[in-house]
Amino acid sequence: MIEYELLKIIWWVLVGVLLIGFALTDGFDMGSMAIMPFVGKNDNERRAAINTIAPHWDGNQVWFITAGGALFAAWPMVYATAFSGMYWALLLVLFALFLRPVGFDYRSKLENTKWRTSWDWGLAVGGAVPALVFGVAFGNMFLGVPFTLDETVRSTYTGSFFALLNPFAIVCGLVSLSMLCAHGGAWLMLRTDGDLRARSAKATQMMGMLFLACFLGAGAWLYFGGIEGYTLVQPFDTNGVANPLAKEVLTNGNHGWMNNYSTYPITMLAPIAGILGGIIVVLAAGKDKAGFSFLGSSLAVVGSILTAGFALFPFLMPSSLNPAISLTMWDAVSSKNTLTVMTVAACIFVPLILCYTTWCYYKMWGVITNKHVQDNSHSLY
Repeated sequence: MIEYELLKIIWWVLVGVLLIGFALTDGFDMGSMAIMPFVGKNDNERRAAINTIAPHWDGNQVWFITAGGALFAAWPMVYATAFSGMYWALLLVLFALFLRPVGFDYRSKLENTKWRTSWDWGLAVGGAVPALVFGVAFGNMFLGVPFTLDETVRSTYTGSFFALLNPFAIVCGLVSLSMLCAHGGAWLMLRTDGDLRARSAKATQMMGMLFLACFLGAGAWLYFGGIEGYTLVQPFDTNGVANPLAKEVLTNGNHGWMNNYSTYPITMLAPIAGILGGIIVVLAAGKDKAGFSFLGSSLAVVGSILTAGFALFPFLMPSSLNPAISLTMWDAVSSKNTLTVMTVAACIFVPLILCYTTWCYYKMWGVITNKHVQDNSHSLY
């Protein structure tokens, strides 16, 4: 029987894997659509860009649904607090995502320039808004979320939607948006040719430079901007019954959430990977190296998410009103039996999903050219 403490760590890792999987897969199709109106200068080029993700976009989005389901099952208190506190932000993401399936299906139904252009911008919004909002949400984690817990562990959120749009969170949103746009641009470089590929390379390089500037800027802001991180006081029973009210948290001595990097030096590999990935994107896109560009953007995605996760560990949702009731992976978690059943299911189905996804990409790989779009104009998006 697996110890409760180890199960908590396993699900912290697995939810992180799901978030990374979502950012790597759904990230490139959101990013490619966000820049599509700018790199596609005519209808055939825009259709080529859309059809590079046509076989995969809906499957990629399942990563997001799975991550949300895992969050609900593994950390129900975090799910409840996040979805009630950030209700309007998540609703904005949901309505932006509505534009994607409708846009893909209806965009090419009419041969009307205004109709198609409108849907092109709808697809761009559907890609850019979620990427931006997800980054803003992560930024607010570092600042703390204004919520409290009563004696029955019921959360009350006291903030507002516009309070989430603070300067630091917006910078984090730009990190996310530029990162995924670079990832999407590298994908278009891989899957298209001609002028569309050339313009995608320029967009990828620009987004890579913006990512590096914002990523380094956010890190400097955390360290030098007076943002205090939280530190969980030991001893703390990591193997005991989950109770967010039974701990002590300090806010001094953790300058900008940097303690974990000095305590566990190996975690420094995460920000190094993020920076290195951004540099590879900029250099490879400048030399029109599509494969290296995509490798660099993937490294930037993984490094950025791990950087945030390692910095916040073990906190999942810090409270700005009362640090002691912040939700952590140790005390905002489901029961041992729930995590055990989930672990068995994950061990069976996650490898199957990864194998099926890999097979789909292998079988549906290829460059989408203008000629291919013209020859299949009635069967493609």
